[in-house]
Amino acid sequence: MPDDTHDIAIVGGGPAGLAAAEVLAQAGRAVTVYDRMPSVGRKLLIAGRGGLNITHSEPHADFLARYHPAGHLDRAIAAFPPEALRDWCAELGEPTFVGSSGRVFPTSFKASPLLRAWLARLDRLGVRIRTRHRLTAIAERGPSDRAASRSAPATAGRRSSAGRSNPDPGAGLLHLTMSFETPDGPTEIRPRATLLALGGASWPRLGSDGRWVPLLQKLGVEVAPLEPANAGFTVAWSDLFRERFAGAPLKRVALACDGTVVRGEAVITEAGIEGGAVYALSRHLRTAIAARGSARLRVDLRPDLTREALGRRLSGARPGDSTATRLRKAAGLSPVAAGLLREAAGQKNLPAEPEALAGLIKAAPLDLIGSAPIERAISTAGGVRLDALDGRAMLRAHPGLFLAGEMLDWEAPTGGYLLQGAFAGGRAAAAGMLDWLRETGG
Repeated sequence: MPDDTHDIAIVGGGPAGLAAAEVLAQAGRAVTVYDRMPSVGRKLLIAGRGGLNITHSEPHADFLARYHPAGHLDRAIAAFPPEALRDWCAELGEPTFVGSSGRVFPTSFKASPLLRAWLARLDRLGVRIRTRHRLTAIAERGPSDRAASRSAPATAGRRSSAGRSNPDPGAGLLHLTMSFETPDGPTEIRPRATLLALGGASWPRLGSDGRWVPLLQKLGVEVAPLEPANAGFTVAWSDLFRERFAGAPLKRVALACDGTVVRGEAVITEAGIEGGAVYALSRHLRTAIAARGSARLRVDLRPDLTREALGRRLSGARPGDSTATRLRKAAGLSPVAAGLLREAAGQKNLPAEPEALAGLIKAAPLDLIGSAPIERAISTAGGVRLDALDGRAMLRAHPGLFLAGEMLDWEAPTGGYLLQGAFAGGRAAAAGMLDWLRETGG
């Protein structure tokens, strides 16, 4: 049977949904969070398994440049910047520190204490959490259905925040019934407003499985195909290289694709290459593979040296040194870096001439032929088209239905940017919901 007692429904108990719940509850709204998993915040816990990188300390303009498309999250992050997120952590008893890379971590280095403190705060604010609720349908109903379901009579002539007279908030609007499958059977709710924060399609075992796509498509909402972001890419390694170096890190390298260069680290896998520097280039690599069938990644194995300086070092090697010795002693390459250099040369003999060898070390070409499966990606690209939303994060064609988080068509690299975007985007959507409810008298 439908349950009409709900004020605000948030579907999705990740950082975006919980952040919105906090803002709404602090504003005095009755909020219920629904999640299909047995507990909320599971992807946050996984993100913190090796140390919760919650945001980044780099200058604001550089920080915003990490997001694509440019500008989408600017207002949300301006309203809740990295400094505010760090203050929020401290208020929950989890102060933060800036690591050597500029990344920001809780002093406990873990996600679980922060999540426990956050859920305790939400409980004190009266937020209800309903787990094992899987969203199965979103149905629209017209104003006559809405009026029939309300226990109180419609009140005409309400004044909006702009001072103009509004009819009952149900008049002329379509409202939504949300259907769920639960351990106790199917149930429906009819909230005044709903926020969907259902994530993308990476890590489906943690709840982000993309099953919401057909539900929104049935409402006529355009969804860009979900693709892996912050994921590894496949390379046709030789058997020898794969067997010897799978799992080995490539430290202090610079990766380049189509004019974009990223410094950082990478990891060799059995199937190819992954790691922070690769993730930062994932959009460019994905686009190149889609357009040309492969992406040319150039690896600078000594970004701290110019080609000329490296050439001089190689020229100074002893005449009787083997190539392996020259790479190790003169070029300072690790075994995995030297092995990758041979892979880039197609297992042919490396150049003997110092300047040519230096050039290869500074721009070793690798052909990436595919992405890792989306189930293994850290995050998802694609999602609901941004132009379907108004400035309050509400679907233009479906008043009262708001969206936030990774289910929208934006992306960012790892390094704290994803979590910052989720926190800020969820809070901004909550502010939009409050504004819309005030305007419509809801």
